[in-house]
Amino acid sequence: MSFDAKPNTATRTDSFVWGIPQSGLQKKERTVPIDEPPPLPANAELTYIGKPTLRYDGPAKAMGKGKYTADINLPGMLYARLIDASIPHGRIVSVDTTAAEKLPGVRAVHVIEHVYGVAELRDPKLETPSRYPVVRYAGQPIAGVAAVSQQVADDAAKLVKIQYDTMPFVVDRSAARAENAPVVFPGPADAAASAGGGGGPKDVPQTGNVHGPQRKTVGDIQKGFIDADVIVEGEYFTQVQTHSALETHGFVVDWKPDEVTVYASTQGTSSVRDEFAEVFKLPKSKVRVITEYMGGGFGAKFGAGNEGVVAANLSRKANAPVKLMLDRRQEHIVSNRPDSHQKLKIGAKHDGTLTAIELTSYGTAGVGTGAGTAGPATNMYKCPNLLTEEYDVFINAGPGAAFRAPGHPQGCFAFEQTIDDLAVKLNMDPLTLREKIDESPARKAERQVILERTNWRNRRPAGSDTGPIKRGMGIAQSVWYRFVSMNSSCEIRVSRDGSVELMSAVQDLGTGTKTLLAIIVAEEFGIPPANVVIRIGDTRFPIGPDSGGSVTAGSITPAVRNASYQAKQKLFAAVAPHFGTTADNFALHDGRIVFKDDPSRSYTLKQITAKLPTAEISAQATRVPEYSKERLTYGGVDYVELAVDTETGRVHIENVFGAHDCGRPINPTGVISQINGGILQGISYALFEQRIMDRNAGYMLNANLENYKILGAREVPQIDIVLVENYIAQSSTDAAGIGESAGIITLAAAIGNAFYNATGVRMRKIPMTPANVLSALGKIQEVQA
Repeated sequence: MSFDAKPNTATRTDSFVWGIPQSGLQKKERTVPIDEPPPLPANAELTYIGKPTLRYDGPAKAMGKGKYTADINLPGMLYARLIDASIPHGRIVSVDTTAAEKLPGVRAVHVIEHVYGVAELRDPKLETPSRYPVVRYAGQPIAGVAAVSQQVADDAAKLVKIQYDTMPFVVDRSAARAENAPVVFPGPADAAASAGGGGGPKDVPQTGNVHGPQRKTVGDIQKGFIDADVIVEGEYFTQVQTHSALETHGFVVDWKPDEVTVYASTQGTSSVRDEFAEVFKLPKSKVRVITEYMGGGFGAKFGAGNEGVVAANLSRKANAPVKLMLDRRQEHIVSNRPDSHQKLKIGAKHDGTLTAIELTSYGTAGVGTGAGTAGPATNMYKCPNLLTEEYDVFINAGPGAAFRAPGHPQGCFAFEQTIDDLAVKLNMDPLTLREKIDESPARKAERQVILERTNWRNRRPAGSDTGPIKRGMGIAQSVWYRFVSMNSSCEIRVSRDGSVELMSAVQDLGTGTKTLLAIIVAEEFGIPPANVVIRIGDTRFPIGPDSGGSVTAGSITPAVRNASYQAKQKLFAAVAPHFGTTADNFALHDGRIVFKDDPSRSYTLKQITAKLPTAEISAQATRVPEYSKERLTYGGVDYVELAVDTETGRVHIENVFGAHDCGRPINPTGVISQINGGILQGISYALFEQRIMDRNAGYMLNANLENYKILGAREVPQIDIVLVENYIAQSSTDAAGIGESAGIITLAAAIGNAFYNATGVRMRKIPMTPANVLSALGKIQEVQA
């Protein structure tokens, strides 16, 4: 007898709803696994999916009942402080922890022997061997200390004496490109991508601090410009932006011989577990990661990180749980969105048809890589001839990390303003030009929404306002991609008392994942979402996808619906004999289980489950592959109205209107909330945020939330959002993420285009601080940051 388990490969053909409602829905046939539920109709025909739903954990957060990592307090827990470098570049000669260890209340000290998150030399022999890592940026972690209170840990940290052999450094991207600039690495170095993105190619050349280029070529760029009737060129600069999440990076680690329990502020419980297992050479089964609530990540919180590894070592040495949360200064240093210097050249015919796009970009991710900006130029519009060259520039500053749509806000700021420049040169309306060159059906519908719902038709010529206050309108478009993680599983349990539970290791980044999952289960069982118990954020549950790159919704919701359907079928099969019928005679209508052969007979879910012969039934499902191999993108069109005070240099955003698509919106309230957040971050990026480095001392000058300006309540404009449904017939839910394509990509570009419409002057540098605005207007000399 064979015990080989063979997967069920039986399939059937179903007809799925496909397309965009504004353009007319069609039917698309797909071959699907036999145990999948029937295709969903459009949202208008559903009960819970597509209907605004209050956030599942909203009351718990509002009342302070939600436990974040910083709220975790375990018996005998110690408090830790991470000790970091006070110099930007140099070798560590010695680390003396004697005084710290003698301080009463100190229980453990750990000195780091390997730094994570930094590019690695291709040839390690280029550096003098040492037990200590080379310091490559001010704030690089060196050691950690754990004590009975945070105050004692802080005091002990000050007693650790570190002796350095300092080396030349450079913290400015343009200066780092110079031939005689101090080198950050003594030879070629590469940084691997994290679970959230970032990193760069390993097969590119490196000269000094300049890593690259990463080159993409389509067609013949020279021929494309020869064929062009008009050519526009532009040079653009964007700044380094730090993530500034409300909750800093942090861990509580409880090291026990049988299992290491990790409470983490993370976007990926599974990726944290995997890295802890790899670093400490442990079986994954001996690492448990829990994330009940987290206060923002934006792409920077994946993996163990230096702080997690230090906390684990301290816990192991002290034989006690250890909490290590970064302070605000350290949080500013640990990750950032790279800056950029971009040169764009676009050729087109008189009718707007693009003939050539050429982009060269330089950006710094500090001691990491991943500063590319070519996404919008490469993927937004049809163009037969394309050349992009992207360079990373190493400087002695903290490493970059994935940050909501990595590379796209920078790239869109330059690309969408250059497209507007092309419209000006062609004497064409910017929306009309995009209608000509953009093949996206969703953005076509979104542009129509913008045209119908905003004041765009009354847009006046650039710079036509008189007086010091000038008003303008601008638009910009975004593109993002459909990513799916097959590591997306869940279990559904149905109990005899009618309880329905979902379990998955996926965590809620703060985007409403719990609500999303509850809605899917509710639709399948005909019960309100609030009646579904959601248990997530624990690696003891079936594996879930990391929350990044807009992966979550498109990955986990099909598994949830499939598991819910299979659990429901098991339930029907188990109780059918009691009712003298068969499982296929049950149907769900208006929240009740109805007999198909006698619709007058119906029962509530609780009445049905009461007849279960066992205490519960369950089903587990894992994400199945996409139904077809089509390459799909998402995006949006955002419209901005602003006022520019040409005497003070103040830019005030008055109105933002966005039209966005993300496949099938499961919870419109949550989707709109995500877009609102992206728009606010986009405004903050465009107008305020900027990391300022001391070129002489090599450290960040504004590593706090007093001098690192972010958008506040007074700067929030009127925001209105319209969602465009986009059924793609690729999974049992057709859901997709919205976090990356939300307004974070477009706003700086849309503001730049509105600024031009208001003043007749092109804003090529952000942030649009009063000094930068007045400089662009020619009223003061350019101020160097």
